[in-house]
Amino acid sequence: MNNHEIDYKLYGDDMQFVEVELDPEETVIAEAGSLMMMDDQVEMETIFGDGSDSDGNGLMGKLFGAGRRVITGESLFMTAFTNVGQGKKHVAFASPYPGKIIPMDLSELDGKLICQKDAFLAAAKGVSIGIEFQRKIGTGFFGGEGFIMQKLEGDGMGFVHAGGTMHKRVLSPGEMLRVDTGCLVAMTGGVDYNIEYVGKVKTALFGGEGLFYATLRGPGTVWIQSLPFSRLASRVFAAMPKEGGSKGEGSIAGGLFDLLGGDRR
Repeated sequence: MNNHEIDYKLYGDDMQFVEVELDPEETVIAEAGSLMMMDDQVEMETIFGDGSDSDGNGLMGKLFGAGRRVITGESLFMTAFTNVGQGKKHVAFASPYPGKIIPMDLSELDGKLICQKDAFLAAAKGVSIGIEFQRKIGTGFFGGEGFIMQKLEGDGMGFVHAGGTMHKRVLSPGEMLRVDTGCLVAMTGGVDYNIEYVGKVKTALFGGEGLFYATLRGPGTVWIQSLPFSRLASRVFAAMPKEGGSKGEGSIAGGLFDLLGGDRR
């Protein structure tokens, strides 16, 4: 075991958080801003990159690791939480939006997991958080996640989050699954990921499902989310009152005032 071996417990249903139990000198790393609470004698330190030793111990190695995270749109920095006291201590991390937190034991996933670039939440120290380039141009341009996705490598525990309900699907060799590009959360390294055109112009223009979908071909395991954050954000943005708009749009009186052009200030 090259990574720190941590225990954990999940709380909640649709607004989850994960509580990690640390033995003395154990460390967990997390995205900046994901902390919910921590015990006394848990030391918090801001670090470059993911804190793993995969890029060497020198300054250039650390800068290179942090730079890879910038390419995926993440912060240069991560936060390390270490138990510097005696006995077991706890630190908890929360999802940034409603959904599920999925524990991923990399030792059971051949040491590698590919996920959407904003899915990572926390991991045992030693897990390397890098980038995965999509080799196919079509996948890069139209895949929703661009050319770059996150890559978790190691033999420790990692935690990813996604919106809505999570569905795990195991694909047998040659089995194919078509997925909305925004609904793909993560997949094991052996899954072949590509993008296909929906095929019909009328469906593409008026179907409301976009021009492309992802095709996932086994063998391997994929995780699908029912509510991508981009979909949630677009609905919230569409429902926001425009400048000069009226309040109380959902009421009968509000609709009547809108119809008559009344001013309710």
